[in-house]
Amino acid sequence: MLSILIQGFFLSAAMIIPLGPQNVFVMQQGSRKQFHLMSAALCSISDAVLMTAGVFGGSALLGQSTFLLQAVTWGGVAFLLWYGWGAFRTALSANTELSYAENVVQNRWRVIMTLFAVTWLNPHVYLDTFVVLGSIGGQLSAEFRSWFVFGAVMASISWFFALSLLSSWLSPVLNQPKSQRIINLFVGCVMWYIAWGLIKQGLQIFY
Repeated sequence: MLSILIQGFFLSAAMIIPLGPQNVFVMQQGSRKQFHLMSAALCSISDAVLMTAGVFGGSALLGQSTFLLQAVTWGGVAFLLWYGWGAFRTALSANTELSYAENVVQNRWRVIMTLFAVTWLNPHVYLDTFVVLGSIGGQLSAEFRSWFVFGAVMASISWFFALSLLSSWLSPVLNQPKSQRIINLFVGCVMWYIAWGLIKQGLQIFY
């Protein structure tokens, strides 16, 4: 059982740690100390739901539905282009210093909605959790699947909270106007780069 848990942990970590929309968003919130722990928790919960669904049968559903994969892909493209444009616009504006006091009420829900969009409109999340984890974990017996999922979820929790806390710890440096300008330029580039990859992926599925 321990070996299965470790396998799930390291396989999940290998897919989560590379740069992606979730990591960028959690890092951005951590640098602002703005609902960063909530962001890490919601990312972990979303991953737990997706990993569990993938291992316990969701991989077959995604593999059989080209329409569903297309819908998720192009929805993700639209969102990432929009989010990247917002980051570029913030970076290039005259004043990049954010006012937490003025935006605290609306930003709580904005953070929640953006975080769910970053997670659930990202096709790579489904490929990682449904196709990769689902195909490997789904081959295990029912007894071992739970341990595999538990290991995978623990990797997600460990990574997102570590990233959130580290970004928060570095916030005195990262929250400076110049640093925020650089971070937003970085976020915009990452979002548009991922969107371009999804566009190519979507066209391949279509043809």
